[in-house]
Amino acid sequence: MKLRELYRKALDRTPLTADEAWRLYDEAPLFELAATADRLRRETVPDPQVVTWQIDRNVNVTNVCISGCRFCNFHCKPHQTEKHFITPREEYYRKIEETFRLGGDQLLLQGGLHPDLKIDFYEALFRDLKSRYPALRLNALGAPEVSHIARISSLTTLETLRRLRAAGLDTLPGAGAEILAPEVRKRLSPAKPSVGEWLRVMHEAHLLDIPSTATMMYGHIETPRQRVEHLLTLRDLQARRPAGHRGFTAFIPWIFRSTGTELERQGVETRFSASEYLRLIALSRIVLHNIPNIQASWLTVGKQTAQVALHGGANDMGSIMIEEHVVSSAGASNRFDAEGIRTAIREAGFTPRLRDQLYRYRD
Repeated sequence: MKLRELYRKALDRTPLTADEAWRLYDEAPLFELAATADRLRRETVPDPQVVTWQIDRNVNVTNVCISGCRFCNFHCKPHQTEKHFITPREEYYRKIEETFRLGGDQLLLQGGLHPDLKIDFYEALFRDLKSRYPALRLNALGAPEVSHIARISSLTTLETLRRLRAAGLDTLPGAGAEILAPEVRKRLSPAKPSVGEWLRVMHEAHLLDIPSTATMMYGHIETPRQRVEHLLTLRDLQARRPAGHRGFTAFIPWIFRSTGTELERQGVETRFSASEYLRLIALSRIVLHNIPNIQASWLTVGKQTAQVALHGGANDMGSIMIEEHVVSSAGASNRFDAEGIRTAIREAGFTPRLRDQLYRYRD
């Protein structure tokens, strides 16, 4: 099949085969790939002139983690007691109130796989925060954390999700996907719940109509072909969501940052290419025809590359992230405030609109 026939198939929103998707990623000229993705974006999003953005804050519940991720500088192991922390309630209150003052409406709550923090800890935390701040949205935990909490609490992951939702969970972040290939997972995160567990928890969340995002951290030990397979896996999982349920609301790829990580010590360093990132964004829009939003990760790729991505399939610039520690600890140094992100979107030729986690306009 000629490339122009693959473009037409993509524009018709006909699911591509693995070989077809790989051929586009490997062979298509970037200009043509981006133009196809941009046309799909304009035909998919409610207002093609709008680029959305968000104000939220990433608060880490704890830094204790048993997963052993070789790309993470933030965590500490259970025996490193001098470095341990569990965020106290008073700190949550202070940070929530500051977030509200800055126009935010949400906490992104994540942490490590702490060996002692069971379901009752998270239920009590969520209920307390929601009772004090009824307008607060909790985009909390991630599939590996849900799986871990279920295991140490002697629960199924489905029951864990039900209880977390009853306690105040609104949405589930896409964290912990990295590359959805078992052989990559084994080397990157030897003690983290498996690829199959990540997919199962996400599917169960979608069955319960708990919306989530999907992510990819690329540019480390994976092959380009595995990136394409990752997209196809997400597309096929999204197709299994019940009718009327949102499932994945967005896809967010970001580049691996290596500074100070165990992978760097093993000789695996950040190898960022703007053209490679733009190719991945474009293919994401093409392959993920059933996931409505594609986010440009300005934090890891910078302002200019993110702006170009808005013309090649992306329709969202993500959050200004009032607070973020995990990616920053591995070398990501880009920063935006509210005015800066609005200006960046306008410079790219679009109208900025503040959104919530479900992509509803807030302004």
